[in-house]
Amino acid sequence: MTAQNEDSTDTTQALDDRVNNRSHRPNSQAFRDFVAEGWDRTPLDAQALAAAGFTPERRAQVSAAFPGERLVIPAGGHKVRSNDTDYRFRAHSAFIHLTGLEADSEPDAVLVFEPEDDTHNVTLYFRPRAGSDTVEFFSDSRYGEYWVGPRADLEAMSTMTGIATESSATVDDAITKDLGAISVRLVRQADARIDSVIDVARTQVQADLEISEAGDAELTQLLSELRLIKDEHEVKALREAVAITRSGFDNVVAALPDALAHRRGERIIETAFETAARSDGNGIGYDTIAAAGNHACTLHWIRNDGAVQAGDLVLVDAGAEADSLYTADITRTLPVSGTFTEVQAKIYDAVLDASDAAFAVAADHVNREVKFREIHGAAMEVIAARLEEFGILPVSAAQSLSPEGQHHRRWMVHGTSHHLGLDVHDCAQARAEMYLDAVLEPGMVFTIEPGLYFKTDDLLLPEEFRGNGVRIEDDVLVTADGVENLSADFPRTRAEVEAWVQGR
Repeated sequence: MTAQNEDSTDTTQALDDRVNNRSHRPNSQAFRDFVAEGWDRTPLDAQALAAAGFTPERRAQVSAAFPGERLVIPAGGHKVRSNDTDYRFRAHSAFIHLTGLEADSEPDAVLVFEPEDDTHNVTLYFRPRAGSDTVEFFSDSRYGEYWVGPRADLEAMSTMTGIATESSATVDDAITKDLGAISVRLVRQADARIDSVIDVARTQVQADLEISEAGDAELTQLLSELRLIKDEHEVKALREAVAITRSGFDNVVAALPDALAHRRGERIIETAFETAARSDGNGIGYDTIAAAGNHACTLHWIRNDGAVQAGDLVLVDAGAEADSLYTADITRTLPVSGTFTEVQAKIYDAVLDASDAAFAVAADHVNREVKFREIHGAAMEVIAARLEEFGILPVSAAQSLSPEGQHHRRWMVHGTSHHLGLDVHDCAQARAEMYLDAVLEPGMVFTIEPGLYFKTDDLLLPEEFRGNGVRIEDDVLVTADGVENLSADFPRTRAEVEAWVQGR
């Protein structure tokens, strides 16, 4: 191996510094003096956020659960898509829930609950706007206002959130001071840098790391369970997300002729939906599934690169995320040619009957205690019965429904329902007794989404069934007098869906 020349490139050069290898950044003192002058630095016209009237109660519940302990809840930082290009920022859902911040606010922020007597002082640490006389203003592509637009100062952020604010320059000291004398709980895996700061500090004071991590997990669990019952603001936000999603589905139906004509018709459908999601909301709440023909039998088909053929069913599972960052989650299965074939109709009606059965059990909570898991059980009873009627089940429906059976699950391996909110699969860290085995309560919002998936390579199926996948998914609010289908405005029955596609 030959020796490197003395003037060879330093291979240890940081990525952030390498921009100077390929770009022409102005850096003269004359430029710096000139660029700092003549800017209108009027503070933002800050207004209280829509959630600001509800977040104090949420924070109070968290405070009451952990008296005398410091709680650290990071928003998270920018995530690199590739090289020096980031994904659009989206904060951790627990942070959003407790601050009310929306859209792309606020990277690298940290919410800290500092114990005082039997309550907490809550402070939001974030990176406030820099002055026009700073290098950050014109050179920092993540935070400089020349690059990313107006940002909040400390006062504006406090006005928006109703929370005391401090610069994130002091957050490390704030979260590690007196560690050892005070218990600290952290939402882990939200911000790797904050994880490291806490871990190093715990090691230095010889904290029991197993106990510390268990405490961290308990905080994350509580923050997840806190979202199981939605407040008035959250329900309103979810209604908005569902309304935007309806616009997206109308776009999809209008785009079906173009999808039929394009070699990647599924992409036409995906784009049609996401146009509405981004123009009317923050974007999509999860990757859109636009699955035609046999692709509809792949549960998370997000490649969306297939053709759409005449006679296909196209399964569209999509949800708009509103600016509030609450998301809808709706699935409709559409006959591309305007009508279901006889076999497609049988499959669709079976799934619709399963959905209706699940709705009925959920609504029965006004008469008796209904556990969340019963919704799935009701749907499965119908699915198993229909598969038996179709001559597909190798055993009776009763045998299949037994714990030792479950043969019908070959054609529906997923669950029927999941909670919905800031995450499409909301409250995912909740305990089973608070989720699957919980009794339905007003304010819960979840999906009902049975399906049947008959793959082309499934040799146990009659040939006429193969290549058809159907799912019907609605978003459901539990109320004091039953349940409300938040997506009731969407065509749902077979006749309604056919009329929708036909433009009637």
